[in-house]
Amino acid sequence: MKTLKTTFVLLAVISFFAFTVKTEDAGYKVGDIATDFSLENIDGNMVSLKDYTDAKGFIVIFTCNTCPYSVAYEDRITALDKKYASKGYPVIAIMPNNPDVQKGDSMEAMRARAKAKGFTFPYLMDKGQKIYPQYGATKTPHVYILEKTANGNQVKYIGAIDDNYQDAKAVNQKYVENAVDALLAGKTIKETHTRAIGCTIKV
Repeated sequence: MKTLKTTFVLLAVISFFAFTVKTEDAGYKVGDIATDFSLENIDGNMVSLKDYTDAKGFIVIFTCNTCPYSVAYEDRITALDKKYASKGYPVIAIMPNNPDVQKGDSMEAMRARAKAKGFTFPYLMDKGQKIYPQYGATKTPHVYILEKTANGNQVKYIGAIDDNYQDAKAVNQKYVENAVDALLAGKTIKETHTRAIGCTIKV
């Protein structure tokens, strides 16, 4: 009986570590080349990264209507697009939640939210939830900064927008701005990975 219990414990431990490794290994790492996608925008058009022929890179943000963290960052996301789109790094927002589970994240609701908040960037739906797992996004919001290279769109930063979701005026570290500024200046990004703070993606 003792041997049987020991076997169960060992199997549980092995299963835990196997799951943990699989989870940590999922998605892109800094330095990886991100594949392109074609997702529907709120205007009904399909959007791909290759459409942006003049872009130097992208600020890809997985976000949504219903997460309080995402809502808290909406104005800052718009500010990022206004600051960097003209410099070659536009914001590409992707809504990764299952709208059948999260009713407030339907395409109709996305359109309404974008209009109400004056979004200046594409707001795409990850229909079928195929793109966010490729990236490894786990939260809303979750940011991936890509730089165009000869080999493709290389991941240069993964994580949070800044270090204070509650109060934009109390931010000490603007992770995304620091990363994009470094890329524009041809310098090394000092902090390439931070922990994304937000809501879990609804499947």
